Amino acid sequence: MKGLTEIQNELKAPKNQYNSFGKYKYRSCEDILEALKPLLLKHKLTLVVTDDIKEVGGLVFVEAIAEISNEGTNVKKEVVSVKAQAGINPDRKGMDIAQSFGSSSSYARKYALNGLFLIDDTKDADATNDHGKGVKEQTKAKPELKPKSTEWSKAVQYLVDGGLISAIEGKYAITEVNKTALMDDVLK
Repeated sequence: MKGLTEIQNELKAPKNQYNSFGKYKYRSCEDILEALKPLLLKHKLTLVVTDDIKEVGGLVFVEAIAEISNEGTNVKKEVVSVKAQAGINPDRKGMDIAQSFGSSSSYARKYALNGLFLIDDTKDADATNDHGKGVKEQTKAKPELKPKSTEWSKAVQYLVDGGLISAIEGKYAITEVNKTALMDDVLK
């Protein structure tokens, strides 16, 4: 589709949000959409993002669809779409059901947009390359996350609030047994 490749190359959606628990920067769905609007206008393309609530085997999830089209131009209509899913936990601590659905919707939409516009959420090699200056830092062992610790309680709350287990694993060493116990605590 004419224009999509250009947008994929021109799009700059920096990670302007900060997660204080995981100590990492990230971009939100809203950040991506804000960066996309002028590019869509420039290339005369339309973006529509929709959600569909589904249930498979008792698991309720939201499926987001990001669809870009050249509708309204004088050329043959073309459409490209990408789907992404996120589970919904209606019993999420600290959230009412609307917030739980909204959180899952935002997450799924973000990853549908990432797929459509080739946004990579990993750090590139240049960003992580310390040119040999941080060898001591790289070999330093991560602290172990143990049940009944203050860090454990914070990790549970972080996950309940929609955080990612991968962020916890990036900060702490956690055994598979403790990882399962942590997820059990989140679902309580």
